[in-house]
Amino acid sequence: MVSRPHGGRLVNRVAKGNRRQRLLEEARELPKIPVDLHRAIDLEDIAYGAFSPLEGFLVEDDYLNVLDNMRLSNDLPWTIPIVLDVNPQQLQGLREGDDVALVYRGDPLAVMRVENIYDWDKKEFSVKVFKTDSMKHPGAARTYQREDKLVGGEIDLINNVPNPFQEYTLWPAETRVLFEERGWKRIVAFQTRNVPHRGHEFVQKAALTFTDGLLIHPLIGWKKPGDYRDEVILAAYKTLIKHYYPQDVVVLSALRMNMNYAGPREAIHHAIVRKNFGATHFIVGRDHAGVKDFYGPYEAWEIFREFPDLGITPLFIREAFYCKKCGGMVTEKTCPHGGEYRVKISGTRIREMLKRGEIPPGEMMRPEVAKVLLSFDKLFVEEQRRD
Repeated sequence: MVSRPHGGRLVNRVAKGNRRQRLLEEARELPKIPVDLHRAIDLEDIAYGAFSPLEGFLVEDDYLNVLDNMRLSNDLPWTIPIVLDVNPQQLQGLREGDDVALVYRGDPLAVMRVENIYDWDKKEFSVKVFKTDSMKHPGAARTYQREDKLVGGEIDLINNVPNPFQEYTLWPAETRVLFEERGWKRIVAFQTRNVPHRGHEFVQKAALTFTDGLLIHPLIGWKKPGDYRDEVILAAYKTLIKHYYPQDVVVLSALRMNMNYAGPREAIHHAIVRKNFGATHFIVGRDHAGVKDFYGPYEAWEIFREFPDLGITPLFIREAFYCKKCGGMVTEKTCPHGGEYRVKISGTRIREMLKRGEIPPGEMMRPEVAKVLLSFDKLFVEEQRRD
């Protein structure tokens, strides 16, 4: 059967019906704290259960435990602090126990019970979460741009953030029903922020050989400059699935969640989130959630040894390449032939070819996918999105 939610219960903090109407009316009179798109996305991920067991933004005890031990204060594995940063001036007159309205673009998005107001050390956060405080790391650089106070407490979502990819969006309660309807008991999830090449396809199909279904789960949201644009990733995967996968074994669903580039810590976080969506297995890529050379190539694999109680099975599949002698995609464990027969799948080379308007070799990328990519005027994120 599908995996149990992290912590044993799928969180639902989405206010509906009369309760939503009451909270909307209350929000008009409550003190208001504006949130940017990053925190608005966090709010939805909390409310719809993607971040189960979190019921809101972390209070100080949980925050410190996550920083120091990669666990919540109840000892449940959790590696990325989900925190609400607030300008101290916006907290004047607020006390712990008060309710506030969290406002996005002028409209109330959620009501929050202020349980905790506390300070944070941004350097400590960066060093422990990202293993660096270098401004060359996109996650660390963004951390230093955040506000100086943190506010923790439970939330109730009363409105949704406009979603340009609504047709691709399924929340945990929905994927769980879908998997049950299909009779899937062993579900493997694949996290991605890239367009698919032959190596990705190989890894996914290798995992499918011993599971019932595959959840391809592109991460939609803030990404660093140079990453592929959201609409490009979805179009590429839609094309790949259409031409190269049986239609009854794959679910393509967009997950709107902030990318932190936290390497090994984020690999655990991504696994926990997919567990909440019902996945029983999770593919952990080489240099998963890495950036530049801040992490070792297999550091994200090694961290899973520290979490035997995670409740989802990580899959470590070696980097694939095309062997001309074997006539297909292989790994070092399945191919005995020398380098003269091997075509390495280089994401950098694929990017360079696409930028020049060239179709990468078929050993690297399916031609149907390449043609769809070249139909876009803009393939890559040009600058950091701000809101």
